Amino acid sequence: MNFDLTDEQEQLRDAVRALGRKYGHGYFVEKAKAGGHTTELWEEAARLGYLGVNIPTGYGGGGGGITELAIVCEELAAAGCPLLLLVVSPAIVATIVTRHGTEEQRQRFLPAMADGTLKVVFAITEPEAGSNFHRLGTVARRDGDDWLLTGRKCYISGVDEAQYVLVVARTEDAATGKLKPALFLVPTDAPGLTRSKLDMEIVSPENQFMLYLDDVRLPADALVGGSLDAGLPALFAGLNPERITVAAMGVGTGRYAIERASEYTATRKVWGGRSIGTHQGVAHPLAHAAVQVELARLMIYKAATLYDAGRDLEAGVSGNMAKYASGEAAALAVDTAVQALGGAGMTTEYGVATLLGAARAGRIAPVSREMILNFVAQHVLGQDKSY
Repeated sequence: MNFDLTDEQEQLRDAVRALGRKYGHGYFVEKAKAGGHTTELWEEAARLGYLGVNIPTGYGGGGGGITELAIVCEELAAAGCPLLLLVVSPAIVATIVTRHGTEEQRQRFLPAMADGTLKVVFAITEPEAGSNFHRLGTVARRDGDDWLLTGRKCYISGVDEAQYVLVVARTEDAATGKLKPALFLVPTDAPGLTRSKLDMEIVSPENQFMLYLDDVRLPADALVGGSLDAGLPALFAGLNPERITVAAMGVGTGRYAIERASEYTATRKVWGGRSIGTHQGVAHPLAHAAVQVELARLMIYKAATLYDAGRDLEAGVSGNMAKYASGEAAALAVDTAVQALGGAGMTTEYGVATLLGAARAGRIAPVSREMILNFVAQHVLGQDKSY
């Protein structure tokens, strides 16, 4: 087994790390608290080619894979700038369009996504369906050559920054009469599509929304792949990249928190003695968190390697495990960092408490730790389905 990145991947890691540190966590928090967006960072990352690393070169991308995009997600988060839209637009949507879109859709969307001028967000979650996409209530029905979409979506990230949203709906199979999933590229300014912002206790420049679709009319070419048969494979094509890149972002966040805490504990002195980091009651929890973060990191790059090799089933198992491990490790690392810093850990200045909400959310979204345990029990341990 080879645990080394290639020279090109190492160069990418170093370059993204430098970009992230140029902006830093202070920039991220300032934008979030002012109600702004990380536009400058996004645009510079685009100019440097980081947004399209996983998009084929024929469509203006870097020709890499999810491994390269995971590196970008991890290193920006490790600099204190975890960008959720990297997961949504390049990882989920670009992968789906690349693997299952029509050639016209690839030509239309991928170059603009690679150069950062187009953001496409993803809408699958619904209030009543939870994690069960089989019970989605958003329905697409034919009206001549057009489609009409009706339904609701919740916790949809970055709609206010995007020009399109990739909506997962259900259509009726003419042959069987059964509903089957289909994916539609919907302009965010389409008549009948409205949104309301959700108030979240998370410090992030990327907002969450409820979406309401009221007979949103779409042309035939809005259907991803141009066929209803493309819906289910396209949907699953985006789930593994989502889990892997979310996990990479979580590991980066954990690294950032541990680094900030380690710098503080190595220099903080009380009672005229040595640094507080010499005390095992301080050092051991940080060391334990560092071990958990590194273990999660290994699983992330195993999953990414499997995915890029086309081994989707194995990548599905590893990707879910990576997401679980990363969610637990990031939450542990941030909480441990806050505790190590004491009162300073709760201040904005020291930049760790600002990550508490997002790190905790990583154990819930985009798939909860409980559903991952269900998956592992069923597909790895051979247990009967429990739900």
